[in-house]
Amino acid sequence: MLAVENIDLYYGAAQALRSVSLAATPGRVTCVMGRNGVGKSSLLRAIVGHQPIAGGRIMWEGQDISKLAPHARARRGIAYVPQGREIFPLLSVRENLETGYSPVKRSDKFVPDEIYDLFPVLKDMLWRRGGDLSGGQQQQLAIGRALVTRPRLLVLDEPTEGIQPSIIKDIGRAIEYLRNKGDMAIVLVEQYFEFARDLADDFAVMDRGAVVISGDKASMVESDVRSRLSV
Repeated sequence: MLAVENIDLYYGAAQALRSVSLAATPGRVTCVMGRNGVGKSSLLRAIVGHQPIAGGRIMWEGQDISKLAPHARARRGIAYVPQGREIFPLLSVRENLETGYSPVKRSDKFVPDEIYDLFPVLKDMLWRRGGDLSGGQQQQLAIGRALVTRPRLLVLDEPTEGIQPSIIKDIGRAIEYLRNKGDMAIVLVEQYFEFARDLADDFAVMDRGAVVISGDKASMVESDVRSRLSV
């Protein structure tokens, strides 16, 4: 479904991605791992269109989307949960969820019950302001908002960062549920190794803007991966 093919990305004169390739398919979680500053978030920003690429191409459902704007990619079924969550602090939980309506057709402009089943706290706090929620609750809200867009590709950037353990488990269960439905591809950037290992069907480890180890879960050598994550 998603094929990132040998992409390069620059911030000014600094090269952030070097001939990076990655694939994601429905019913599987592709985990991207690596130390801070190796290009993981830049890869996700390239996939969703927030940062232009300088070389290579990004294929989505057989079409080259490398030059499409972010909103056009969203309309094609790509949803992004950014690092730091970026919810609207002065809007209510309900209003934050409703911001996900923009890329969907009129008949889909409602919040699916599935989202409240995955994250019951959102239903309990519909009228609370987003900025009043805890970090973990805001992360659940950010994932819920992405799911409102009915994505076929869900891109998550470090969803466990700064989150309490109980909510990390809830997020892990939600990702497992979405994967097991079989109609969604998931790309997950994560530094928490155990969380990534347990969820990953496929993985890629980055270092200095390049993919240095990749494969499916069965081929993962934990010691090699951990050595690329340690400072």
